[in-house]
Amino acid sequence: MKKSIISLSLLLSVTQPTFAEEFSFTSQLNSNADTLLVFKQQGKTSKHFDTLNTQSSSHLSNALLAAEFKAKLGQTATILAPNNLPYKRVVVVGLGNEALTKQSLTKLGGDLSGKLELDAIKEITFDTSVIGHPDAAALLAHGINLRAYRFETYTKKKRKQKSFTIASSSSSSANDNYSALANIEQGVFLARDLISETATEMTPKDFVKAAKELKQYGVKVTVLEPKKIKKLGMGALEAVGRGSSQGSRLIVAHYEGSDDAPIALVGKGITFDSGGYSIKTGKSIARMKSDMAGAAAALGTVKALALNKSKHNVVAVMGMAANMVSETSVAPGDVVKTAEGLTVEILNTDAEGRLVLSDALWYAREHYKPQVMVDIATLTGSKVGAVGNRYAAVFSDDDALVNELTVAGKEVNENLWRLPLGYKDMLKSPIADLANIGSSGPGATTAATFLQQFVGDTKWAHIDIAGNALASSGKGEVAPGGTGYSVRLLTNWIENHKK
Repeated sequence: MKKSIISLSLLLSVTQPTFAEEFSFTSQLNSNADTLLVFKQQGKTSKHFDTLNTQSSSHLSNALLAAEFKAKLGQTATILAPNNLPYKRVVVVGLGNEALTKQSLTKLGGDLSGKLELDAIKEITFDTSVIGHPDAAALLAHGINLRAYRFETYTKKKRKQKSFTIASSSSSSANDNYSALANIEQGVFLARDLISETATEMTPKDFVKAAKELKQYGVKVTVLEPKKIKKLGMGALEAVGRGSSQGSRLIVAHYEGSDDAPIALVGKGITFDSGGYSIKTGKSIARMKSDMAGAAAALGTVKALALNKSKHNVVAVMGMAANMVSETSVAPGDVVKTAEGLTVEILNTDAEGRLVLSDALWYAREHYKPQVMVDIATLTGSKVGAVGNRYAAVFSDDDALVNELTVAGKEVNENLWRLPLGYKDMLKSPIADLANIGSSGPGATTAATFLQQFVGDTKWAHIDIAGNALASSGKGEVAPGGTGYSVRLLTNWIENHKK
């Protein structure tokens, strides 16, 4: 029996190895498993279900009738296996009556992972042949492992690994397909680990260590220290980190999979956001360790692409700082000069992400001459008010780019909703070229419009992932904690949609 074990051990000194399940892709079921999972469509059952139902004298069918099982997509029924079967339990999973897609299968895998969390369930076997989708085995495994993730650095009780044997008519191709998806998982898990780590243990210096681990995959990592940042005139990035003893960093992770002009991913990396002198209040401040989720997503995407030996040239530029309060912190009313040459009046020190991104966008544009730039940031609460946390917001004046990103996100259940640019007149300042917040108008739009002033003629999109970076509970393929939102979206866009 051919067995392929996909596992992950993250090399960050600041975290424990990331949790991962064990998967085997075979041509037959594992009779030694404690749990058999079978699929049932409305009006159609798998051959394994029919065979087992006959062997158990209709025990399974009667149990489903008693449970009022309708075979709706994602519906499950757990049945105590009769003594004549080699399993302890049989889990029947509904497939509905609609054609299953890449995104629905991944989500289904995630939902199944959540329902199989019981410690008593250790080994699961199931057959995907009834599903019909050629990549069903790999996609289900992908969803299962994404949901199984846990950040366990500080917990005494660790989740116990489960073993999945997935029977497929083409186990070899399933293994190959999943290997590529598992590499994407590593990028997602890197982002999740970085986001979930405490602010004390994930400072700009710690993020530098994480980025340097990618060198082993052929990624060139460059780090600009505070003196270099100041010398280059990146006054906005420098100002945000001024209140922290570590200061700011600009980290560049460059994967050169081709000789084409690079695709630039620019990430906001605020490792903790106190709000500065415009200090945050209430419970929300405890979540501000996740304000570097944009940088984490950019770095995670580069890792996924490097592991999959992508044929694209991709550079991640990440502006890093901790926005803290001290006697050296930037004060409301201060004016800083960006590397672009534009001056900015800082009316609110809690609108710091756009300052960090302004210099990072300039650096990516001037030093790498990218064909396209996409920035990712937990930028505004206004975005959450506009579209909630089931969508990220995308801003661009390039219709084709918006469409590419939106389609790529839909295919991996990381949905985008387009919001408008505009209201530049609301960013006027009496003493500087720009103010860092709008005098009125929609906050997410004025923030995106602020960023637009630093992209020049480069094709550009801004993705606001505020509200998407952390999950309070698991759902689908998303586990509780840091989500790594947009790693899968960006990887899919670069590999399958970007020409």
